[in-house]
Amino acid sequence: MKSPARLGLTGGIGSGKSTMARLLQAEGADVIDADAISRRTTEAGGKAMPAIEKTFGRAFLAADGALDRQRMRDHVFANPDARHTLERIIHPLVGDEIRQQTEASISPCIVFDVPLLVESPHWRPQLDRVLVIDCSPATQIRRVNARSGWDAATTEAVMRNQSPRAWRLAAADIVVFNDTDDIALLERAAKALAMRFGL
Repeated sequence: MKSPARLGLTGGIGSGKSTMARLLQAEGADVIDADAISRRTTEAGGKAMPAIEKTFGRAFLAADGALDRQRMRDHVFANPDARHTLERIIHPLVGDEIRQQTEASISPCIVFDVPLLVESPHWRPQLDRVLVIDCSPATQIRRVNARSGWDAATTEAVMRNQSPRAWRLAAADIVVFNDTDDIALLERAAKALAMRFGL
């Protein structure tokens, strides 16, 4: 049996990356969402929570026992070492789940939806192609404001903690420029990718 194509998908906040993931899934790809897996590890009863409580203290737990995301977000923005500590707890758990989902896939194309694909050196050798969904910084800010109500300063702070746009584009094998809000553009791109990867 032919090995499935492994397509890495990434893009900055507000780029439309998640929309492209949904469209590729609708075309028949198996999408492995690293961010969703990561979030599950920090829900109430999640696999990361005992180590997070032990390392950071109960102050970083919400009332239901899940991670207090806003408090942790503020903490890691102010303390880069805390980000690395949190990643050392969560990343191995995410890696285990990704391997399990990969082995269970029967699709001819597996899409790895990875926000930090460019930042993480271990990802590129595991992928056949890297797909970057790109848009201008102004579009990112506008979309995140419309979606989440964040002000420009908050969105820009998140953007600064992601890989620079130029790095993502340099790492890309395929780029979809998504600067308008016309979803038909992404739909056409998804169908073309589906044909290219045997879906």
